[in-house]
Amino acid sequence: MDDVLIHKDPYGVVLVMGAWNYPLQLTLLPVIGAIAAGNSVVIKPSEIAPATAKLIAELIPKYLNRDAFPVILGGVEETTQLLKQRFDYIFYTGSTSVGKIVRAAANEYLTPVTLELGGKSPLYIDGTVNMDIAVKRIIWGKCINAGQTCIAPDYILCTRQIQNTFVEKAKQLLKAWYTDDPKNSPDFCRIVSEKHFVRLLDLMTNSGSIAVGGRNDKKDLYIEPTILTDVKPTDPIMKEEIFGPILPIVIVDNAYDAINFINSRSKPLTLYVFSSDQEMQNLFMRQTSSGSFCVNDTVSHYAVENLPFGGVGLSGMGAYHGKHTFDTFTHRKSCLVKDFNIIGESFSSAKYPPYSDKKLSMVSFLMKKKPNINFKFLPYLFVFGLGVCATFAFKYLNKIADEETE
Repeated sequence: MDDVLIHKDPYGVVLVMGAWNYPLQLTLLPVIGAIAAGNSVVIKPSEIAPATAKLIAELIPKYLNRDAFPVILGGVEETTQLLKQRFDYIFYTGSTSVGKIVRAAANEYLTPVTLELGGKSPLYIDGTVNMDIAVKRIIWGKCINAGQTCIAPDYILCTRQIQNTFVEKAKQLLKAWYTDDPKNSPDFCRIVSEKHFVRLLDLMTNSGSIAVGGRNDKKDLYIEPTILTDVKPTDPIMKEEIFGPILPIVIVDNAYDAINFINSRSKPLTLYVFSSDQEMQNLFMRQTSSGSFCVNDTVSHYAVENLPFGGVGLSGMGAYHGKHTFDTFTHRKSCLVKDFNIIGESFSSAKYPPYSDKKLSMVSFLMKKKPNINFKFLPYLFVFGLGVCATFAFKYLNKIADEETE
């Protein structure tokens, strides 16, 4: 009988381009999935994290075949040359602007891609939350790695009353976590480079009003955890992903204003909603579009391995994590295997010319939606049926023989 199956093939030679903000995880996690799926992998760590890139280049050849899993070091020039090569799949993690360049290069050979990008992930708070817990979870998600996380909450949407409460509680929390001077705290990171420091400082000084923090040191690449109020939608800080320890608050009148604000902008990588009202949670889930959606916490959904992680629109395409990483790097090949069974051939003979109304009727009958039965097991059912019939026949014949004897 016929057999249908989906065979998972490796794509072939895959290019994985890692990011600098979590240079081990964001490089090796997709590499592991690509190898598990049976691919060869060209590994390109980010040049912005040179020490980690060097370590990867030293360790990979010690444990993996250097021809099947080469590590390429270098900056823009080397990456440009690399993208001119023909790959069977490209996986890139980084900024949207570079993601567009990667996509354009992939289009030359119609190479499939996964783009893990970023964007401005909004966070809405209403008055039903436990504010002490909410502030902890929000500030933690913003301050880990000094805000240099693609799914860090980028800005807050709330009413003015909630803003005032949030600012006061955040000020107390930051002091408890990082002391009066976070610069001396061993738990607070630095900005990755002078270029990013200058960009962040420009956004901070030209947007809204500093309600908390604001201190900085260019030599130390340090920017204090900062909260901005009186932020306008047209301020510079609302025009690009922040990627730093600066949290602006935009005032809205209600949830519907917040939804309209979110939907008027590019689709974010993540949308956060802090509310104890399930109807409010569902309202945002249904009426907005984002790569992921997280209620009453920040960042933690990234660690749930059975949730696919990825963006939508300008925040990316494709997804991975857990088994989804394996699936990303496999082509699902549809397969039909037929045998030469005479019964099956008689049913399919209607496809052969010459055609007639009788054959059309047979084809129409065969194409109607039937119950999902695996015909592979029909021969066994047929044999089982014969066995049942033989058993009853044997009992019947024995009964007749007994009656004749009597």
